[in-house]
Order: sequence, then structure tokens, then C-alpha cells
Amino acid sequence: MFVCCVGFNFSIHAQYPENRMKSSSVKDDGFVDLFNGKNLDGWYLKLRNGDEELAKKVFAVEKNMIHVFNDSFPGEYKLNTGENDTHGLFYSKKSYSKYILRFQYKWGKRKANNFDKWQYDAGVYYHVTNDKVWPVGIEYQIRYDHINKRNHTGDLIRPEGVDYDWYCDKNEKTYLHPNQGGKLEQTKKEWLHFASPTTKYNAVNNQWNQCEIIVMGNQYAIHKLNGEVVNMAYNLNPGAGVFGFQSETAEIYYRNIKIKEFDEVIPAKVFLK
Repeated sequence: MFVCCVGFNFSIHAQYPENRMKSSSVKDDGFVDLFNGKNLDGWYLKLRNGDEELAKKVFAVEKNMIHVFNDSFPGEYKLNTGENDTHGLFYSKKSYSKYILRFQYKWGKRKANNFDKWQYDAGVYYHVTNDKVWPVGIEYQIRYDHINKRNHTGDLIRPEGVDYDWYCDKNEKTYLHPNQGGKLEQTKKEWLHFASPTTKYNAVNNQWNQCEIIVMGNQYAIHKLNGEVVNMAYNLNPGAGVFGFQSETAEIYYRNIKIKEFDEVIPAKVFLK
């Protein structure tokens, strides 16, 4: 089942005008465009194999979008070969700590690399302190499992070298807010933390998803998908860093990448109402 989301109100500032920040260079809502729609100025590219020219093809700029695995790639690129040489990211050159990162994505049809294991898979790493592939940072997972028809966008990934606190159901598998009975994860043995279930997502249907990562330094991170809070972490370590958008197992489009920075920590309850 492909779920199409329409008619959502994605504007936090319409609900919370007291948090609006002015900017002389962009719209009045305070968000700054990080992607100019023409090129990747302000970003740098990294692939697992270190091929800088191939990276420019993997992250192609087209029609105000960043198109990963565009028409220059076959329908199946090194599929399930184990090479995974085009695993990579386009990274921000600037480090950030307290902000709302907003972007849109949609899936294409091409498959690549280890698609058999992870299906339609990409993501955004933030608070990155080591920009290797894969980096040391926290991940907002972007993924759709077409076999089980399950959304995974909004999952949290905690690689080695990263720490955070996470509230979950009794099985320690799925995010659950403490106000709804969620318990603090005790073992911290798992690196993958599932987002709460939602029907507000677009799968492989050529429709866009709206994502937000709301991060306040080392205090907390909120993952939103199409206006809905689907995951959250507390007591983040590290508490600042660059962020990067992935190329991994499937064709994906990114657009409307914007950020709004804050000088002070905004209480989480503002974004959870």
C-alpha cells in the first residue's frame, strides 16, 4: 500500500509565532536556503571509494533538486554485489548545533548497492564529528521497506562513538514518548531505534515527503515526518557538527533544504504540542 499524504500544515511558525526569527536574506519565517537549486556551493561530497568525479554524478543537480542515481545510471547499479562503492554523502561545510533542518525527499525507481538488505534506503546524519563513510553522527533514517510495506523514515541510528537517551515501548524496539508510557532504554545494545508507526508517508509513488530535524545542541532531537513527531532522543553526544545527506541503495531526490538556527535552547514542548 502506497500512502499519499496531502493537505498537511507543515508550518510550526503558524502555530508558534513567538518563536519566529527574522532574517534579512530570506523569507520572514527565518529559514535560510542551504541548497540554491543550481549547484552544491556550501557543500562537499564524499563517496566510500573516494572517487570525486563519480561523486559529482551520484549527486547530480537537476531542476532545483539533488538527484541521486539519475538517468546516467542503469536501473540496477552494482546491485547486491557487495561493492557499495557509491555509498556516500553530501556534507554541509558549516557546523551547526541548535536548529530546525527542513527538507523534502521522494523515491525514484533505480536500485543500487545492497538493496536486497535495506531496500529503499538513505538518510541524513547530523552532529557529525567524523565525516567518514559512514560517519560518526546521529542519523535521521530515510527508508521504505517495500517487502513488508513499512515506513522507516524517522528511525534513529546510533553508531559507535555516539550516545543519546531514548524512550521506547516495553520491547525497547519502537519510540514511545514518556507521557504515553515510554520507558528509558536500559541496555543501549541496539544501534537502530524505530520511529513510531505512522500512515503519513509517501512510498514509491512519486510524491514528496516533508521532513524536519529539530535539534537543540546536546539537549534533544526531534524527528518529524509530514508534520508528525515520529521519534525523539535526549542528552545527545556529540552536541554539534556538520550534517550530510546520503546516497545508499536507491534513487532519491532531495529539495527545499532549509535551516533555521537558534541562539538559545527552545523547550521541546514548543514543538510537541
